[in-house]
Formats: sequence, structure tokens, C-alpha cells
Amino acid sequence: MGKTRTLTGALLAIATLTATGCSGGETPSAETAYAPADASSASGTITVLTQRTDLIKSGAMKAYAAAFNKIYPRIEVKFEGLTDYEGEVKIRMNTDKYGDVLMIPGAVAKNDYPKFFAPLGSSIEMADKYRFSDKSEVNGKTYGVAQFGTANGFVYNKALWKKAGVTAWPRTPEEFLSDLRAVKSKTGSIPYYTNFKDGWPLVQWSANIGSVTCSEEANNKLAGPVSPWKSGSELAVIDTLLFDIVKDGLSEKDPSTTNWEASKGKLAKGEIGSMMVGSWAISQMRDAAEKAGKNPDDIGYMPVPVQREEGQCATLVSDYQQAVNIHSEHKEAARAWIDWFTEKSGYSAKEGAVPTLKSAPMPDTLKEFVDNDVTFVERSESKTGTVNEIDNAAEIGLNTPDYRQKLIDIARGAQKGSVESYFAELDKKWNEAAKTVGS
Repeated sequence: MGKTRTLTGALLAIATLTATGCSGGETPSAETAYAPADASSASGTITVLTQRTDLIKSGAMKAYAAAFNKIYPRIEVKFEGLTDYEGEVKIRMNTDKYGDVLMIPGAVAKNDYPKFFAPLGSSIEMADKYRFSDKSEVNGKTYGVAQFGTANGFVYNKALWKKAGVTAWPRTPEEFLSDLRAVKSKTGSIPYYTNFKDGWPLVQWSANIGSVTCSEEANNKLAGPVSPWKSGSELAVIDTLLFDIVKDGLSEKDPSTTNWEASKGKLAKGEIGSMMVGSWAISQMRDAAEKAGKNPDDIGYMPVPVQREEGQCATLVSDYQQAVNIHSEHKEAARAWIDWFTEKSGYSAKEGAVPTLKSAPMPDTLKEFVDNDVTFVERSESKTGTVNEIDNAAEIGLNTPDYRQKLIDIARGAQKGSVESYFAELDKKWNEAAKTVGS
């Protein structure tokens, strides 16, 4: 996602990282990493690993550390920015040298968290205070705190849609397709942009599991031989919409030539009508509008087009979760940083993201959702470990772009098949894999 890449739960490429390479010698302490009771006496030098290399280069992280030191003057915070964060941290975790504070890589199986990270508190205690805490809960203990969360839906150019005569959010997939047709016929712009080539934007569609049925348990319900693509299901509705967009010629002509960085400017200028992407991207799109000499307020955000009794719903999912290295010699100082960064730094608000702290207000970027009574669905991740195991065994890849790239290729006639036959194939793979997991 360029220099400001974030990583939602749906984007985490799931693999398995074994603990066999962890340092030998004494068993690391599994005591809970509590924040210091007395800020003035807490001390130590901690290293924070981060994927936000841009914030290190700009000096923003240094400024955060300076603000932190006003409360914790004896804790020195050092930052290490990693461009290939997932790849580099996965290698380091075969030793005990992977920083004091780090973002939990997607390569670590959830049930292995106790091998690598210090517990931060009981899951009940953490859930009372923080969103997304069950994403890192293992056996009643929580091992991570989200940097922030993201809402999910479509970013779109309101001025372009208004030019096409569309001023209200679509409430059904059919209305959404009709609106895209209006954008195409009345403006000549590309109604929808898949970002097929970059790949990761296709994974964003999975982040919406829960928005169709307005259910916090939607992702957990995939943990079994449940035919996830059966008619009317979350994935059937979501993926059929993508299929129909492409089949009806409402996306770019050649998906193999898409470019994420370029797409931001094109949407800002009204050359593209809409894209599926997390709410973290709103501020990036508005920045692109300013750079292009356009009105940032033209950038809007809408939920998945499904209207229920509750109204329209948008899932909230966790970004990277911050954890304390179980081998850290300064667990107290590391926990102090995590708590301060999550609760006091203003980081999530500056990023226009959903705050992890439950008592904090939603960001200005989601004002339209709040004003239009969109229901925020904080998606439970308690069975994510099992869902990921099934997904891996089935070799489908809910968290990788491959299966949706094939879906798009079928829709545009580049591969043989139909949406019905493809969904049947996916269901068969999923159900067979589910019967092997845990057996």
C-alpha cells in the first residue's frame, strides 16, 4: 500500500511459524507484562519494530517518543523500521532477538502466541477496555493490543457519482450495479477499479465478512464444513457482487495493468468512481485530492450495499496487534509504551482510524457512517485460528488475492467457468478441508 501501508486482519498472509528456532537456554518468563505503577521509576531501553518506515523517516515516531518521555523520562525508545516487515520478523523470530515491542506477524499461528509473546492480561479484563482483543486471546489471556482498527466498505468520488445522478447510497447489490452503470454512461469514467495487479486490494473484500448479515460471529461461523459460498451467504453475496461488476464491464478494461499508487490520484480526479478498500485509505485519497488540486471533501465512503432491519452495516477489524517479546528484559517498559501509544499518543486519530480504546470516539473520516446510522460490527476473531487452518488446508486463500483473481478472470472470460461452478468448487474444497482440521 505504498509508504503508508496498514495491515488489517484480512490482509494477514497466514502461515505457520514453529518455535523450534527460539533461543536455547533458560525458558523465557511467561509472567504478565504489566505497565509500571510508578512512571517516574520505570526505566530501560526498548526497541520497537515497526512497518511504518515512513513515520521514522519523517520524524513522526521520534516525536511520539519525545511525548512519551514526558511521562516516562527514564525509558529510552528506539525504533527499527522494516520494509519487508512480515518476511524479516519471521526470520528474526527463530532467535530471541525480535525487539521488545513488535507487531504480531501473520506468520505466527494464534495458538503459538504464548511461545513468543508475554501475556498482557486476562481476556475479560482486556475486552472491557479494548476493541479487537479476542484476536490475540489464547486460553483466557490476551497477547496483543491493536494499533487501531479499520471499518470496511467502498471509497468513492462523490462529485463523480453526483454527476452521474447518484446522490444516495445503494442499498442492494443490484442498486450498486445500476449506479456503476450510470457512472459509466453519464461520465465516461471507470466505475469501479479492481486493483487486480497489486493483488492485496482484492483481499479487502474478505474484511467485509459480517457486513452482509450484520453479525459479529460471521467469521467464526466459517470454522467447519459450512459451504461458505452457498446461496445467500456472506461470501456468496460479496464475491457475486465483484463478479458481476467485472462481467458487466464496469471495471477497468485490462486488470493486469492496474496500479495502486496511481489509482489514488485517478479516483481523486474522478477518473475512477469507486474501490473496495479499508477506511484507513480515506485520508490517503483526500491527500491525493489536495495534490491534484481537487476538493478533498469529494472523497466519500459507503458501506457494502446490503440493507437489513438494522440498516446498513460495516465490519470493524483489527490492524496489526502490538505485543511484548517474551524474551524482553524490559517487559514493564515495553508494556508502558504499548499502553501509551494506544491510549495517549493520538496515533489512531491522526491516521483517521478506528480507535482501539473503546471509550474513544470514531474518527472524523467515518462521520458519514455515524451520521447515517451505519451499524459498526466488531467482528469476533475467536475462531480465526481454526478458520485459517481450514483455509490453508483447502488452499483457497481468503487472505490472499489468488482466488479472487481467478474469479475476475472467469468474469471477464479469461478463464473458463461460471460463478456457480466456481463457488461449488470452493465449497467442496472448504468442506473437505474442514473435516481434516483437528482430526
